[in-house]
Amino acid sequence: MNPIESRSPHDPADLVASSPAAGRSGVDAAVASARTAQRDWAARNAAVRAAALARAADAVEGAAGELAALVVREVGKPVAEARGEVARSVSILRYYAQQVFDPVGAVHEPSGAGLLFTRRRPLGVAGLITPWNFPLAIPLWKAAPALAFGNAVVLKPAPQALACALRLAELLDLDAFRVVAGDAEEGAALVEAADVVSFTGSAAVGGLVRAAAVRRGVPVQAEMGGQNPAIVLPDADLEVAAAQIAAAAMGFAGQKCTATKRIIAVGNGDDVRQAVLAAVARLGFGDPSDPAVAVGPLIDKAARDRVVAAASGAVASGGRILTGGRSADGLGGWYAEPTLVDRLPADHPLACEEVFGPICVVQDAASADEAVALANGVRYGLASAVYTRDLDRALDISARLDTGLVKVNAPTSGVDFYLPFGGEKDSSYGGREQGKAAQDFYTSTHTVTISPSR
Repeated sequence: MNPIESRSPHDPADLVASSPAAGRSGVDAAVASARTAQRDWAARNAAVRAAALARAADAVEGAAGELAALVVREVGKPVAEARGEVARSVSILRYYAQQVFDPVGAVHEPSGAGLLFTRRRPLGVAGLITPWNFPLAIPLWKAAPALAFGNAVVLKPAPQALACALRLAELLDLDAFRVVAGDAEEGAALVEAADVVSFTGSAAVGGLVRAAAVRRGVPVQAEMGGQNPAIVLPDADLEVAAAQIAAAAMGFAGQKCTATKRIIAVGNGDDVRQAVLAAVARLGFGDPSDPAVAVGPLIDKAARDRVVAAASGAVASGGRILTGGRSADGLGGWYAEPTLVDRLPADHPLACEEVFGPICVVQDAASADEAVALANGVRYGLASAVYTRDLDRALDISARLDTGLVKVNAPTSGVDFYLPFGGEKDSSYGGREQGKAAQDFYTSTHTVTISPSR
């Protein structure tokens, strides 16, 4: 069995981590061990669990510099974003350390004599399958609530983020938190063994995870990406909108499920193109350890090649490359230039399907209604943005967009960890993540009736 290896996308010769794959037997053993630990963990009172999560937050904060450097090295995230992810991870742990004390049920008037109440109880072992692009934040926004409400966790990270996951486990230092190294085989084994499953990744894999969990009858949530539009109306502050769109489309080489993938210009296409082109040109491009860089490498060669192939395919279909479209081999790693494409029909694959990289399509709409139709005309529905100074139009358009997140005069990228996160259509399945919604997902409600003994 080949080992699981993680290599730096900036310098592919740099082996960041290597571990034997757990295999199905290793996953089963990890789940069995976690199930034993879960009984003790769930029996601890809220104050003990809160203190453990608070200590974990302190440990992550204490290792902030080391963790940010590891994120830069392992997944190529620009250092400013890497530092932000570490800070967000600390906040997530502290938030759920306090949410431990939220009500877990309610007392109701009984139909007869006695006491009637509900209470929430943990489901058991949470199987978490996470991507590489947020190697700390995504595992923690799944694991922290699962742990807070008394579950144990078995995390199967993407191979490209193995080192971050293993270091996270060391810092959390909880028997109820385990990491297994692996790829598709281990992910499938985890879905077959866990009591509740949370997945973030591609729509294709997410569909398999969902089907397998549903067959077993266990709760499952899947976040599966987006083809996120930014609608720019004629009255928008174009300079601000262009800067936000450029950063949301190209930052971290466009490797976010909430990245802007389509720019829909309403009656002002030429101005929007020029403003976004200028904003993209101002983004730093290169070594992610450089604080001035916003656009670093793609995660691996296959990802880099998909971006270049998508740009080439767009030209072959009559599209126009406004900027970029090529690999940047001189930088040494898996780099592709930030790319803007226009003159593509709405049903072209690049306009409909997610390409996880720094490539974005510009589309024109004659009216706000046409812009909404374009925005909704794909199978994804994760995030959208509307740029306008008109509050009435902002409210009207945001109510008609088929996305789980709608931003007005704000970029599609970025989410608040204390609010529900998820999309519509093929972007998501199951309960929302994060915030108060997480308690609903990681627990079940029991109704308890106590009648007088005589």
